[in-house]
Amino acid sequence: MNSKLDVKDLVNVGVFTAIYFVLFFISASFGMIPIMAVFFPVLSAVLSGIPMILFFTRTNKFGAVSIMCILSGLINFAMGFGIQSLLGAVLCGVIADLIMRSGKYKSWIHMLIGYIVFSEWVIFTMLPMWLMKDQYFENARASQGDTFADTTSALITNTMLLVVIVCTVIGAVVGAYLGKAILKKHFKKAGIV
Repeated sequence: MNSKLDVKDLVNVGVFTAIYFVLFFISASFGMIPIMAVFFPVLSAVLSGIPMILFFTRTNKFGAVSIMCILSGLINFAMGFGIQSLLGAVLCGVIADLIMRSGKYKSWIHMLIGYIVFSEWVIFTMLPMWLMKDQYFENARASQGDTFADTTSALITNTMLLVVIVCTVIGAVVGAYLGKAILKKHFKKAGIV
């Protein structure tokens, strides 16, 4: 088996990145609701579970998952979400790929853990809420109003960051198991155990 990415693999990366980013954008649009401005990574992890697990069943070469995550980070960076979103995408994408490779892209538990790590990159897009809280919410006040800024700002605590990280893990587990349940035939075809 060829271990290098070929044109078919790159087409898969492109198609699934587009699908993933549409679902990511839908999840992020719920961020207009103060509580969802903090918890949209959880929604993203649940909604993206089915297409991501399908993508993972078609991925058996190192680099595809990394490229997909990095492309997502690049799009976010280009949209003004800051360099930390790109750095988080590189970190989470490469680690997820390494985890799945250690299971030879045939292990469900490695796929599940890889998806959990992959899903955590989204939190990096939100870090300015915690790291530059005053400036972030001053800008939010100007663009989204006092009510949104005050309500959301009150949620931004160190404990809440840990809660969001843990809830994103739970969301990724739910999304992955939804994907596994719906894609049983693909699992058998791909020989994933």
